[in-house]
Amino acid sequence: MEKPPLDSNGEEDRAWLSEGQSETQLTTVHNPDGVETPDEDRPAWDSKIQYVLAQVGFSVGLGNVWRFPYLCHQNGGGAFMLLYVFLLLIVGVPLFFMELAAGQSIRQGSIGVWKHISPKLAGIGYSSCLVCFYVGLYYNVIIAWSLFYLGNSFQYPLPWEHCPIDVATNNTVKECADSSPTSYFWFRKALQITNSIEESGEFNPIMTGCLLAAWAIVSLAMIKGIKSSAKVMYFSSVFPYVVLFIFLIRGLMLDGAMDGITYMFYPKLEIWGNVQVWRQAATQVFFALGLGYGSVIAYSSYNPVNNNCHRDALMVSGINFMTSVLASLVVFVVLGFRAKNIALRCVAKYGCVLLLGVEGTGLAFIAFTEVMALFPASPFWSTLFFLMLLNLGLSTMFGTMQGILTPLMDNFSLLGRHRTLLTVCSCVLGFLLGLLFTQCSGNYFVAMFDDYSATLPLVIVVIFETISVAWVYGTDRFLDDIEVMLKWRPPVIYKYLWKYVCLLAMVGLMLASLLRMVLKGPTYTAWNQNTASEMTLEYPGWALAMIVMLIVFASLPVPIGYIHSMLKNRRVLNTHSEEVRCQELHRELYTKCSSNEQLDSNSHPHVPSEEDEARPRAAFLPLGNEHYRLLPQQEEEDEEDTGV
Repeated sequence: MEKPPLDSNGEEDRAWLSEGQSETQLTTVHNPDGVETPDEDRPAWDSKIQYVLAQVGFSVGLGNVWRFPYLCHQNGGGAFMLLYVFLLLIVGVPLFFMELAAGQSIRQGSIGVWKHISPKLAGIGYSSCLVCFYVGLYYNVIIAWSLFYLGNSFQYPLPWEHCPIDVATNNTVKECADSSPTSYFWFRKALQITNSIEESGEFNPIMTGCLLAAWAIVSLAMIKGIKSSAKVMYFSSVFPYVVLFIFLIRGLMLDGAMDGITYMFYPKLEIWGNVQVWRQAATQVFFALGLGYGSVIAYSSYNPVNNNCHRDALMVSGINFMTSVLASLVVFVVLGFRAKNIALRCVAKYGCVLLLGVEGTGLAFIAFTEVMALFPASPFWSTLFFLMLLNLGLSTMFGTMQGILTPLMDNFSLLGRHRTLLTVCSCVLGFLLGLLFTQCSGNYFVAMFDDYSATLPLVIVVIFETISVAWVYGTDRFLDDIEVMLKWRPPVIYKYLWKYVCLLAMVGLMLASLLRMVLKGPTYTAWNQNTASEMTLEYPGWALAMIVMLIVFASLPVPIGYIHSMLKNRRVLNTHSEEVRCQELHRELYTKCSSNEQLDSNSHPHVPSEEDEARPRAAFLPLGNEHYRLLPQQEEEDEEDTGV
């Protein structure tokens, strides 16, 4: 019986895989370990608003508040924003859409998605998990710092408003007098920091307790998967916007606010000729959307297959950018007020040179705390601010943990059956390894992980993701799959953006980052207790080795996965060829007969009946120079057919 010919538009052309994989609409998901799981057993979002809040909460993080405003200030204000929007449209949105569509179509975490396209690409997912783990380790330390400051906000006056008095001399503490009350509180009281990374110091007991509390919050929120974390998202994703608008309204009433806004939007177009500005803008786009972490894929995998992921990509990217602009407005307004009060006539005389000289933790825990100490009812504003930082950090942390847990549960059925235990064990492991950051030198390790552990590995991951979709699987087939999901075909421009623009942009970003690292050399900013000032130091040899190991470990799964798949395929082919040879030998031993037996069978010829003519002929072994007879089971079938 012949098989019916495949339809010319065929199932194969529309399938997500070319080899034996089911279409996205099928109700059974094939786990990579071979266990079939009914699709209806997979958790799902209760509503579209839950999903949008989760994606926005993950992508909008602390970088929107303290990194984007600093880049605007350093790189020409409005001109940097225009460059950022340009790169967001031609690189950020297409890559974000690609990850959303892949996760929603295959309904697996990052490991399962790329293994689904090709087993050789499974390493991409493992690299994403490793980078998520790196980021989760130090990101929760920042949440612990926010908890520490939040706890210290419930007192009046705030503990960082004035310098403490040295009991022995009855004078102001010299370190505080030589710097500022906020700097002293941050470096000496909160971090208890050492002079360099080589001086590890003791564990900071208060910060260790705050880190334990941070991991406990994450564990409780994630313990039931998206069912529990989604409920927390209603508050953690929305509350920061409420606080930002409150701060903006309050800031616009301050003296110096409009000067800050004017400086923020004033464009300096000459910065477009600076390669480093392009690198910084591309890096910010890359990290702002959370590309490569696997969290976008994980969240999208809990969607129904017909969800409009193209609209989601545009909406989340737009919200992310507008949040960065809103946060920049707040920062420039508030620090414009700071500039006028602390640096006297900075705006009028120096063009706001001193408006924003800090970024990251320096902006949040030094500059902003200094401004809030000047506000009436300062504890109220301090509590609001650090509650906002806490919620921004937690919503991003939930997405980061989802980028670790979802792929592991999808890829290993044993872990999937013990979701709660996996979540708790992951958080316990994260806390134990996070003790590295609660030493007195812990802030230097946070800076190391933030600068080097994620940037290069994530760019490498996204490069391979783009190659997988654009060149291995094929953009036309990918667009066909999206058309099946959405019932309409996305614009053809995505084909060229994925194949050329995004890929070249990511490769350029990787080369620029490598070149900068080699030419400039890895450095970190240390606090010197004697001079009460910051200074730039080079990493010692063992710290450089640690940086290299972090990058290599996060990138290794990609080539290891490829090599493992090649060796596995070769082993399977060898096993198959051995089985074929054994089968042929077995047939030769048991099916040959003598010429006498053949002649005997010829002396009683079998006359086929009409019924025999109608049925398909029995399969014969190949005829050679020797005589062969039917296999035993075939003889029995013929005997039944003829009634013998």
